[in-house]
Amino acid sequence: MSRYVIIGGGAVGATLAAELHAVGRRVLLVAQGAHLEALRDSGLRYVTPHGTDVVRLPVAGGPDEVELHRDDILVLATKSQNTEEVVRAWAWRSVDTGTAASELPIVVLQNGLENERVALRRFATVFGAVVWVPASHLSPGEVVSPADPVVGAFWIGAYPSGDHPRLAGIAEDLTAARFHVEVVEDVRPWKAAKLISNTVNALGALYPPSALRDAAARITRQEAELVLGVRGLTPDGVTEAVVVHPIPGHDRQGGSTWQSLHRGGAPETDYLNGEIVLQARLSGRSAPYNAALTQRVQRAVADGVGPSGLDDADLLTTVPDLRRRAVLVTPAELHELLDGSRPPLVLDVRWALGDAAGHDHYRAGHVPGAVYVDLDTELASPPGGTAGRHPLPDVADLQAAARRWGVTADRPVVVYDDNGGTSAARAWWLLRWAGLPDVRILDGALKSWRDNDFELSTGDEAQEPGDVVLSGGHLPTLTADEAAALADKGVLLDARAAERYRGEVEPVDARAGHIPGARSAPTAGNLVDGAFLPTEQLRARFADLPGENVGVYCGSGVTAAHEIAALAVVGIDAALYPGSWSAWSADPDRPVETGE
Repeated sequence: MSRYVIIGGGAVGATLAAELHAVGRRVLLVAQGAHLEALRDSGLRYVTPHGTDVVRLPVAGGPDEVELHRDDILVLATKSQNTEEVVRAWAWRSVDTGTAASELPIVVLQNGLENERVALRRFATVFGAVVWVPASHLSPGEVVSPADPVVGAFWIGAYPSGDHPRLAGIAEDLTAARFHVEVVEDVRPWKAAKLISNTVNALGALYPPSALRDAAARITRQEAELVLGVRGLTPDGVTEAVVVHPIPGHDRQGGSTWQSLHRGGAPETDYLNGEIVLQARLSGRSAPYNAALTQRVQRAVADGVGPSGLDDADLLTTVPDLRRRAVLVTPAELHELLDGSRPPLVLDVRWALGDAAGHDHYRAGHVPGAVYVDLDTELASPPGGTAGRHPLPDVADLQAAARRWGVTADRPVVVYDDNGGTSAARAWWLLRWAGLPDVRILDGALKSWRDNDFELSTGDEAQEPGDVVLSGGHLPTLTADEAAALADKGVLLDARAAERYRGEVEPVDARAGHIPGARSAPTAGNLVDGAFLPTEQLRARFADLPGENVGVYCGSGVTAAHEIAALAVVGIDAALYPGSWSAWSADPDRPVETGE
């Protein structure tokens, strides 16, 4: 029977050792420091949903204490930054056959892309794996493993690819030890997929949960996807076939990077986000968001910052122009995303007051793959009375429309029009109001796409139907009474043209003028040459606004969404009065002001 020499006694290594030991497989766990001493003195405290067991495992402090045998299988479960040193220390140890340990097989249970390459330089037989083990190691001598009945998952294969006669036996042992195991022919794309998910580890370690952290995570992952796609490392799907259970007194607070900060150790960010930076530079490009996070983690370690020890203000300093990137996408970025491994769904929302030919404009030329969305019928309920000209659609109707367009829960969405985003912003706002977080507006609209000489398609296009589940209320809205109160107690912005605000003209609604107390802030002022103003200019435009208690209305709740997008770029979360002036002016009991 083979013996598994598990090098690294942390969460992954100790969980593997305990589970292999429980099913009668021979193991030797190699650990260091206080953890090693605790294992020697008292055994491993192995905490699971079924209780706490003390597991007495054979342990060692390093290769000098181990006599290797011909049937041994080495398992590398250290942090990636230690791989080179560990591999060098073990590769040339003697085996009882008189050969070197480099002739033994080595299983690399580490995330990232570098470790297998390091091992292959010295070991002839290397097995790489994607690792999903939700265990925690925060105290010497103790590991908490909250998953059951499957304790973790491995996607494992010979490295760099192909098959090996030892692989089936290793997979059988891991399966017996309560791991979900999938043997794959080429493990590299699987590891690329896992690396993309690992790029958010730094964010989870440094910052507490927030909407801004979620936005940074989306942008960081997206950058990683683009970089790995360029490098030919097209990610494959990794499903997490593991169920995690709560264990009283042992809440899982974070992943491996979080745990490293908690223990005061060095995290492996250089081999996660830093790997994305390396792959980008090898292809002659950059990865600024992953680079910024890599640097911030190392500075946090040097400064003694604990897990979740930073805030949103620090995140805004760390990740360049994060709020703008969460709302807008440039034409060049969209063009690259559409050629990537996970292209966004693109929605064409051509609409303008008095122009009913939006669909014809779409058919004449649109962003390739874009689906046409009818603002009047799909982004609004039928008009009437004090509901206004574009009442919010019923959520069930919006969900049915979104599924027709091809919206799914995990696919990014980009919306655009040919009018500076002023109608596309309605789709941006509605989908986010309905719970879809990753929606952005094409900055500069279709004009900017054309100006970059990017391809246009003609005719109608459709996507595979989606399965998104929507629910309303994820963004704030105002009733007419609330809008009136906000105009008095907070700030209510009127996003219509200034002459309509003043009551000099009213081309469509029942009465001219504005809601008493509202301020004029025409949507057109957010734009220059059809694109959103630079962030600093938007910040200057809204400099006198408070950070809260801000609402926006327009004629019928369309261009006000554009104003809300501009406010979001500068960090102001504003509420929408959906009925807007068309609803207010239709109610004869509502007062009206005119003039400045």
